[in-house]
Amino acid sequence: MPTIFSKIINKEIPADIVFESENILAFKDINPKAPVHILIIPKIEIPKVTDIKGSEHSTLLGEMIDVANKIAKDFGIADDASD
Repeated sequence: MPTIFSKIINKEIPADIVFESENILAFKDINPKAPVHILIIPKIEIPKVTDIKGSEHSTLLGEMIDVANKIAKDFGIADDASD
């Protein structure tokens, strides 16, 4: 059964996309709880944290962290104290 996230990935549900790559999609939350609230999701289904396989998913998870850092800088919310 398709999830809301798979429907967004497949463009069946509109989303305000702020980043997209072959492996990752990032979009604004439709019900934000903060001034900047971006969801970053893999384009493959990983139903729960215990389904993450280190060797299989480590590159994807690293890419998601890189995207989070890029988006934080793009939206002016990154902590630049160490730069």
